[in-house]
Amino acid sequence: MPKPQTAKHRASAAAPASPWLKLLGYAIGLPLAGAVCAALIAVIVVVLANDRLPDIDSLVDYRPKLPLRVYSADGVLIGEFGEERRDFVQIDDVPLMMRGAILAAEDARFFEHSGVDFVGIARAAVTNVLSGGRDQGASTITMQVARNFFLSSEKTYTRKIYEVLLALRIEQNLTKKQILEIYINQIFLGKRAYGFSAAAQIYFGKPLSGLSVAESAMLAGLPKAPSLYNPLVNPKRATERQHYILRRMYETGHLSEARYRAALKEELRYARAGPTRERPVTSTDAPFVAEMARALAFEMFKDETYVAGINVYTTILSQEQRAANAAVRTGTLEFDRRHGYRGPEAFLELPSDRALAEARIEAKLADLPEINDFFAAVVLQASPQSVRVSRGHGVEQTITGASLKFVQRELSGKTPAARAIRRGSIVRIALNETGQWEIVQVPQVEAALVACNTDDGAVRALVGGFEFSRNKFNRVTQAWRQPGSSFKPFIYSAALEKGFMTTTVIDDAPISIDPALTGGQLWEPKNYDGKFEGPMPLRNALAKSKNMVSIRVLQSIGPNYAQDYATRFGFDAQRHPPYLTMALGAGSVTPWQMVGAYSVFANGGYRISPYLINRITDSEGRVLARANPIRAGNAAARVIDERNAFIMGSLLREVVRSGTAVRAQSLKRNDLAGKTGTTNDSHDAWFAGFQPGIAAITWVGYDQPRKLGDRETGGGLALPIWISYMGKALQGMPERAPIVPSGVIEIDGDWYYAETTPGKGISSVGLDESPTAVPFGQLPRTN
Repeated sequence: MPKPQTAKHRASAAAPASPWLKLLGYAIGLPLAGAVCAALIAVIVVVLANDRLPDIDSLVDYRPKLPLRVYSADGVLIGEFGEERRDFVQIDDVPLMMRGAILAAEDARFFEHSGVDFVGIARAAVTNVLSGGRDQGASTITMQVARNFFLSSEKTYTRKIYEVLLALRIEQNLTKKQILEIYINQIFLGKRAYGFSAAAQIYFGKPLSGLSVAESAMLAGLPKAPSLYNPLVNPKRATERQHYILRRMYETGHLSEARYRAALKEELRYARAGPTRERPVTSTDAPFVAEMARALAFEMFKDETYVAGINVYTTILSQEQRAANAAVRTGTLEFDRRHGYRGPEAFLELPSDRALAEARIEAKLADLPEINDFFAAVVLQASPQSVRVSRGHGVEQTITGASLKFVQRELSGKTPAARAIRRGSIVRIALNETGQWEIVQVPQVEAALVACNTDDGAVRALVGGFEFSRNKFNRVTQAWRQPGSSFKPFIYSAALEKGFMTTTVIDDAPISIDPALTGGQLWEPKNYDGKFEGPMPLRNALAKSKNMVSIRVLQSIGPNYAQDYATRFGFDAQRHPPYLTMALGAGSVTPWQMVGAYSVFANGGYRISPYLINRITDSEGRVLARANPIRAGNAAARVIDERNAFIMGSLLREVVRSGTAVRAQSLKRNDLAGKTGTTNDSHDAWFAGFQPGIAAITWVGYDQPRKLGDRETGGGLALPIWISYMGKALQGMPERAPIVPSGVIEIDGDWYYAETTPGKGISSVGLDESPTAVPFGQLPRTN
């Protein structure tokens, strides 16, 4: 009979199967337990994270930061100010090709997923594990919106969890079109551009609707890394990225093969220069105007100025502003050329090794920005026949023939080393009218122009200097300069009120004036040409700008009276001391003051205040402020008798017909009037003139006053700038004959107040037989 098995025997019999069962249990149990733990942890993390998610109301009620924009009266962009350059565009206004490029580059399955592309995440996770890092992302457009609004760009798993949860929440609250619209307007694309509409303007100078397929693909490549794929800085990498996006557009059906091949071959042309805070890319170049508008807006709206989408509409007319820009540029460059080349800006020691030399050139030129289309370049080779220059980044130009005429002396080998053009010289180059590169120089002289409507003071054009980015000093409003002979009309106008007539004869003879009458030292003034023509009527004296006559007129009416009278035109009495030197414009004025003052003569005797801002609106177009100017015809604005303004107009038209401004006859109009002005030692050159509807002032001089040249005058420097501008401003405008007011009488071609006709008014001044008590006979005369 067999023995029964004990427990020990049973355990021994089962022992061989135990290790396998344990292994199987571990194999199944541990992963399952790990998965359960991971799921529990994930749930806890999600719950905790979900409670900490930021409110997405800022997306639901999306209000992007919009910059301050400044426009001309005809709606052309002049300037833009703000940390973020953004031009909000609704999704339906974004071209389909631009949308296709963005989706192909960033999120091809955007309209298929619910905010998170789990297929993409899995693919990215595998790539990261295999590479041992976490560089591969799988962010959808919705996730990018979440990150840009609420999260940092730090690459951590925690941030990614928040990003995923926010994306899911965004998709629950916004439509796909709303999300894409936010992305298109919010994403940073380099060069201070936020959104694709702003980027289109900055990089290509076009609206979104004007972009080609190739341009759209280039912009679509920027979100991944704006600095790395900036086509202006890294053209090679940017082009590689663009080609990848074009291929994706073709593969996803956004492009036909023909358009794909054509886009690959397209040569892109970029905007002239990227914007800066001081000089944004604009349709009309008016930086001094833009800065004036910005300052006024900031006074009103403070910190909201640069983020609230405020729009400032100026009185500037874009076509006339372009004409003013061109006139000032041409005038300053012509003066600069007459006075010769001053030599290279600097000198750079170049090594013989080409690569090292190029690196040094690029480093140096990075600190020398373009100035008014004048580009800095480094000379590589120089001879009297040709000059080869580098602009960095492998861009070279060879300049030959007539384009070297301006610098021929500096290439001859006969000038001092500091002025010679040789290898390493830093020069400026520009395209001339024939499209050829030539060596130029940035003018040291400055110029200014301002023009306004004479009936209400609306400024039509304003140029405060040659180049805003080089020097932001606005010479129209900030430069207090001596007006010279351009101030004489105000002395003559005062004289008319004291009984002078256009036919009053004054002696143009030498005089010496006691220091007590000049406020300084013994004064022996002269006429500009050094000649004295003896007795002459007031009309001829103003036309010829005779200094001796102006002094005698002022002596007759009294400097204190003249000082007070000048304030009627908007001048500051304290800037025009009551001495005889005031007769020659020894006080201080700005072009802004002068344009308002000359408007009084043009509009019949009314003082108007020049103004630049027509209205200010919010981002929705609601008017926040509007100008309410005083207009000519308002009795409260009258400052001189209309008869005085009329007669002064006739005197100033004579200056154009036969006097120092005869050059203005080139415009072939009979309704032009004005006065030249040249100060002592030719430090300032002016022309102040008007047509009945437009007054314009031009000035030329150095910021630190010094002599312009022995033969430089207002008629030779400032008047040509005025003519150039007015020629454009008056194009198509019919001539306006002056309206004869009541109370004036014409006798033999001259106009008189009815009460001061010949025999009643002052007939002569400064003559031995003069009936007036003017004590010039007591002063010693000089030869």
